[in-house]
Amino acid sequence: MQSEPNTHASVASETADDTGKLSAGNRLLGLPSATLVVAASMIGAGIYTTSGFSLASLGSPATVIWAWIVGGVIAISGAITYGGLAARYAESGGEYLFLARGVHPAAGMMAGWVSLLAGFTGAMAFAASTFESHLRLWSSPLIDAMPQGAFAVGLIVIAALIHATSLRGGAWTQDAVVIAKLLMIALFLGLAFSVRSLWLGLQEPALPEPGVVEQAGATHWWPGALAFASALTWISLSYSGFNGAVYLSEQIKQPRRNVPRAMLLGTTLVTVLYVLLNLVFMYLPSADQVTGQQDIAARTAESLGERLTSQGLAIGQWVGPMTRVMIILGLITSVLALTQTGPRVYQKMSSDGLMPAILRGKSAETGSEINSTETLDDNGLSGSNRQTVQNDPLPRIAIALQACLASVVVLTTRLSDLLGYLGFTLSLCAAICGMLSLWVGRKSDLKIRVWGHPWVPLLYLGGTLTVLSLTALRSPAQALVGLGTLAVGLVFWAAWGRRNPIK
Repeated sequence: MQSEPNTHASVASETADDTGKLSAGNRLLGLPSATLVVAASMIGAGIYTTSGFSLASLGSPATVIWAWIVGGVIAISGAITYGGLAARYAESGGEYLFLARGVHPAAGMMAGWVSLLAGFTGAMAFAASTFESHLRLWSSPLIDAMPQGAFAVGLIVIAALIHATSLRGGAWTQDAVVIAKLLMIALFLGLAFSVRSLWLGLQEPALPEPGVVEQAGATHWWPGALAFASALTWISLSYSGFNGAVYLSEQIKQPRRNVPRAMLLGTTLVTVLYVLLNLVFMYLPSADQVTGQQDIAARTAESLGERLTSQGLAIGQWVGPMTRVMIILGLITSVLALTQTGPRVYQKMSSDGLMPAILRGKSAETGSEINSTETLDDNGLSGSNRQTVQNDPLPRIAIALQACLASVVVLTTRLSDLLGYLGFTLSLCAAICGMLSLWVGRKSDLKIRVWGHPWVPLLYLGGTLTVLSLTALRSPAQALVGLGTLAVGLVFWAAWGRRNPIK
């Protein structure tokens, strides 16, 4: 991996020309790979688990599908909003970077701790645990003999080893698995729609609208709105990876151009796939088969196999195993993507003096530990002419830290405990970045350009805040835990960050 000889030149902070294009340096990921990172970050455990819970909460298949459409619209508007921020702050770090540079280092510290505790560690544990639950469906003496959590922790360790060994090799491995996953999803959808006339859900009578209560001749929509918000919070977890490319800006070629495009392309593609998959999940099996079930995808595959077999198609007997492989591949790529992106946040925080120096890694030029911090202007904003040392493209210690934390979460929590917490907490942090886009975008000197400003950021912010507010009313405990996660970051800022100010 080649690097520029000038020790004052930074891949993290290269000088942009008038078109916003940055010099290549050590950037190895093009637009296709960046788009696949977004797809890998999004398609994980959520799509294969939440719709069964959502159907139990909402009661209507059509309403569940509308919830996924609404979630997709919010995610696409979020991708556009984040695209403007990513074009302005063309460095790795995601929400931490945006808030630390655009608001205050304390705000960035809170976002960084959300990333550490929920955004990556919690999401990785959720995906790895779901991977193990699906793997154990293949009952065998070897699998049954392994202790609970062994396969989930094993996947986390393997992902860490892959991404700690080679940036290019890790990207190639991930791209190959993501492409295989997308092809299998396309095959599954093709088989499902080929027997659409036999979908059991289409033959069932329509259900009354969920959450609607008739009292004294009046229709009360409030319970239904709360149920919809709760379901949308679960669903938001499946869309939360739409911003996956912003964590790798320093490894992506021409980040001011490619990072926004990767987020928009990847999010749009995944939204279409999610809606099509949920049409199958909701209408191919009977409602009784999937309502409230965590393994809704596996149950749908079983029903699809029966439909195909009834038509004399031999492939019907292979649909179940094929779908299980599709799900497992999706969960593997989710863990790989989270391992690839998350440590860059902690590395950036370390470079800013907000986390231990060991997380900075080694300088690509000298092989010595990086021991200098980035320089900001008087407003705490990253200027295009800042000078920093080059970040290590393989932050091995940060990768190991995240893997260890995720393994602990796997061994100490349940899937159901993680689902609501992750959805609420990640939406809360993303909403703050939406506010940043509106606030900072008013300052012409910062040159943040968001397509459709201010309406697209307002759509993203309004949708996210509405879901957060209704969910807080429905599940105040989840809201308190999510706010507590932000508070942890503030406490660490007071104890650590103020003693190590960003210079």
